[in-house]
Amino acid sequence: MPIALWALTLGAFGIGTTEFVIMGLLPEVAGDLGVSIPTAGHLISGYAAGVVVGAPLLAIAGSRLPRRTMLIALLALFTVANAVSAVAPGYEALLGARVLAGLPHGAFLGIGSVVAADMVAGHRRGQAVARVLLGLTLANVVGVPLGALMGQQIGWRWAFAAVAVVGAASLVALRLALPEQPRPAPIPVRAELRVFRRPQVLLAFAVVVFGFGGSFAAYSYISPMLTEVTGFQGASVTLVLALYGAGMTVGAIAGGRLADRAPMPTLWLFTGALAVLLALFTVTVASPVLAPATFFLIGATGFIAVTSLQTMILDRAREAPGLAAAGIHSAFNIANAMGATLGGAAIAAGFGPASPSMVGALLSAVGLGLALLMGLPARRPAPVAEAEALLEAADPALEPARA
Repeated sequence: MPIALWALTLGAFGIGTTEFVIMGLLPEVAGDLGVSIPTAGHLISGYAAGVVVGAPLLAIAGSRLPRRTMLIALLALFTVANAVSAVAPGYEALLGARVLAGLPHGAFLGIGSVVAADMVAGHRRGQAVARVLLGLTLANVVGVPLGALMGQQIGWRWAFAAVAVVGAASLVALRLALPEQPRPAPIPVRAELRVFRRPQVLLAFAVVVFGFGGSFAAYSYISPMLTEVTGFQGASVTLVLALYGAGMTVGAIAGGRLADRAPMPTLWLFTGALAVLLALFTVTVASPVLAPATFFLIGATGFIAVTSLQTMILDRAREAPGLAAAGIHSAFNIANAMGATLGGAAIAAGFGPASPSMVGALLSAVGLGLALLMGLPARRPAPVAEAEALLEAADPALEPARA
């Protein structure tokens, strides 16, 4: 694999680390800045808001610039934002820096995946894209736990400083190793947006928002749950974060195979299992043995469902792959923001530090209901085919994606 591909992996590693490391540092950040834990939770929502806004807008902007130039610019913005986070004088400044850090997230991963696929022979394109996304998985297995441990031992600011160093290293590596990229052929944005009129595409994004908003509700407040309810401290919290990342890795591997065989049943089964596990976690969180085991399963279950859902979204929006990929990142971060906000609201309302997990169970149950709705047209192929034919007759640009 080309060296430039590893530089993209490193950039994805930094992005994944900065997105989730805050979950393991909420008590330290809240105590240092003099705010409550629910208020500190808005730092998670702020980053997610940056991704939601930045992913589609910067993806569109990136279609008008050489890809190498765009990737370097995105990494520069990411690096500066994390450096500002490390020296932010107060809560408001840190919140603004977190929003800024989220802006390049989706565009970098989307454009980086396209560049990675173009760097290798056709039969290795899938491996190249997987190598970039490996950075996100490694971030949850290594980057987030180490960042949380660093923040707990020597101060939370050092965790963001370390991420800024990772961003700078990736930027330099890309600048040196990535050859000039041709300017991509312009694709009319209006034509791409038409794909998002399809009810099935919109419903799939709604499943992302609610189904996985549940997982984020629990993950956002895992540190206070483990310290205040389970009784863990420092290194033990870091271990649970690493276990969650390992669960995500197992889920990503298993989910790919299951999604190829039966995407819709996989989505139904594991979204339902996610809701059950999140509800169970409100009980098992009191056990030093069962809490880590349950959280590992939450990570694995969620990512199995995620893989199936992403496959279905890209299949239903084949005419707009760029915006579909950006839309997936935006939807996941709407889920992130909603989960963090509602989980924090439950704590602020006095329902206890474990209440975000029950909020998550309810959100995932809504996601399961939407997933079941999403599968209904598959049982009525004739009416669906007739509707698609009418759409095609009305506007050829709306011709549905076919396998």
